[in-house]
Amino acid sequence: MYQQKNRKKELLEGIKDGIPIAAGYFAVSFSLGIAAKKAGLSALQGFLASAWNNASAGEYVGFVLIAADASYIELAVMTLITNARYFLMSCALSQKLRPETPLWQRLLLGYDVTDEIFGISIAREGYLNPYYSYGAFIPAIPGWAFGTMFGIIAGNVLPPRIVSALSVALYGMFIAIIIPPSKKNKTVAALVILSFAASELATCLPVLSTASDGTRTIILTLAISAAAALISPVKPEDTNDK
Repeated sequence: MYQQKNRKKELLEGIKDGIPIAAGYFAVSFSLGIAAKKAGLSALQGFLASAWNNASAGEYVGFVLIAADASYIELAVMTLITNARYFLMSCALSQKLRPETPLWQRLLLGYDVTDEIFGISIAREGYLNPYYSYGAFIPAIPGWAFGTMFGIIAGNVLPPRIVSALSVALYGMFIAIIIPPSKKNKTVAALVILSFAASELATCLPVLSTASDGTRTIILTLAISAAAALISPVKPEDTNDK
């Protein structure tokens, strides 16, 4: 009986903490819906895509590659690379669970390891009760999925100029993601600038210019991230406070 009450308490706390996240998700995924609309997805397809893939960067890359008529292999590889950070988050969360936590609960927890839900889950004192994270899922997942759906609907109804203006909001989100770490770390700032320059240069080089957008993105992502790992590896002491 106590365990059931504890699960209910954790679930309700998760729902409470997940509501602000859901509101933010709706705003961001609305802009993502504009990108999905440009890729030719219907409102239902956009809803399902966001319901099953709760990842802004990964989803955006997917929509861009779909719009570029990329192959399934390009789509799979690029989505894997873009979402690779969730492997690390999942490993961290696994250390927060009690050893006797069932496998099905671990798998369900891994379904929606987003940056925000990871943040509130990892911040819990002591062992993490999976039901807390499940509670956060309840408002967060619909907020993301419905935001994408309504973004597509708006893209079909609103004038082209307004749709074009709304599509800029998503780029603003990504700029907001890269600026803070760039200000804190000169290496990250240099890599961001290098990425922009390399992306433009790749469209002119003899071999890369003939490849598809998806293939060029994969090659550049692997090359730049590998070079960064070799030149400026992250030391263990640099991650102690994170």
